[in-house]
Amino acid sequence: MSQHEPTEDDQPHGEPTQPLRRTGDPSSSWLPPTGNPVGDPSGGSSATPGAPGSGGWPSFPPPGAPPVPMTTPMPLDGPRHAGGREGRHGRGGRTRMSGWVWPAVTAMALVLGVVGGVAGSIGYQEWQERDAGPGSVAGGFDAVDTNDVAPLAAEDGSVAAVAKALLPSTVQISAALDGQEGGATGSGFVLDEQGHVVTNNHVIADAAEDDGLIQIVDQEGNRFDATVVGRSPVYDLAVLYSEDVEEQLEPAALGRSQRLRVGEGVVAIGSPLGLSSTVTSGIVSALDRPVTTGSSNDDSSYINAVQTDAAINPGNSGGPLVNLRGQVVGVNSAIATTGGGLGGESGNIGVGFAIPMEQVIITSDQILRDGEARFPVIGAQVRTGGDPTGEGAEIDEVNADTPAEAAGLEKGDVITAVDGDRVVDGKSLIVAIRTHQPGETIEFTYLRDGSEQTTEITLGSEVG
Repeated sequence: MSQHEPTEDDQPHGEPTQPLRRTGDPSSSWLPPTGNPVGDPSGGSSATPGAPGSGGWPSFPPPGAPPVPMTTPMPLDGPRHAGGREGRHGRGGRTRMSGWVWPAVTAMALVLGVVGGVAGSIGYQEWQERDAGPGSVAGGFDAVDTNDVAPLAAEDGSVAAVAKALLPSTVQISAALDGQEGGATGSGFVLDEQGHVVTNNHVIADAAEDDGLIQIVDQEGNRFDATVVGRSPVYDLAVLYSEDVEEQLEPAALGRSQRLRVGEGVVAIGSPLGLSSTVTSGIVSALDRPVTTGSSNDDSSYINAVQTDAAINPGNSGGPLVNLRGQVVGVNSAIATTGGGLGGESGNIGVGFAIPMEQVIITSDQILRDGEARFPVIGAQVRTGGDPTGEGAEIDEVNADTPAEAAGLEKGDVITAVDGDRVVDGKSLIVAIRTHQPGETIEFTYLRDGSEQTTEITLGSEVG
């Protein structure tokens, strides 16, 4: 999707490291963080995540409930915990990307300080081609040596054992910000044996745009210069490359968030508030939690997150969320706060969010192949702000020559379900679409003049 020019209904999401907004409907299901609101990324309230420290997620609490301020962990100094893993490609298996589909989200969130409607859009444009840079791998995720063998047996899964296994594979990210070297710092983890490291886009976005210095810092304090292979503001993910990392650090074991259960123990590793190699533990508080980060229409990201009460603070961004078998199940990206201050000024209250590993694998695969990520779009605009009615997402505009137009959707139609999963408002529609991949054909259920109808739409694609 491409984002649309803000309408008079659009309101700013907040400032970098800003408060997040969370969804209040516990019945919402998770959708991948790959696209913009069901519409055009260039339009509507959706913004492309990517500003350093940015990350407020709009969510709608139940009627009468106050908005819950949220903030994404801002980059801070201090290496993130790395997770040494046993078993590499030769000893274990190479992780392969599988096609997965997330359920539709039924609850969305209000962004702190934003009142009223904000237009979201589902943009549509041709895929853009660009030359692959350093660290690119033509074969994508299947051509690199990752590890999915759990380093720990179920009976050995203590926090101490997880920390010992993962700290060597967790790193700190130091990036230039506003021309100042090391002005932004976050966390990350080693993805494969070829020297690729995963982190949040908002940690390195400013440095990437200004060709600033980016360094990877290991557990021992060694610094390695890194280049950006590619990044996705829409999913708030980035892949870095360093030849030195390839030679000296081992990849973390990769797990899957779909195998998690609410109440299961997890460990967060990173460099919160500049305190390197910090380990915190907690449980999976919720799954499929739709949240949105971003301080403006240009840096918003919608993701269906894993919620945890493990302490996550500014500086944890980009670091691994790990299960008790020592496998990375998510990338820590945002936190909720009770105050209205900036994310950098407020800390953990036991409500943190991680990008599911399934989405990390899909986005990493795309970046490794050609240096960019893509997300699905239909080419329509919907309203993403205001009080959710739970009745669906009303289409404000259908763009010409788009999948939505080809499928017969019209202004005023109210989409109520995507592939059978309920849609309660514009944000949940955006998240629902982003759980799929470009080129997939999925069924949309909608109301027109009070009559329920269905149509199939083949999803378009946009880079972001």
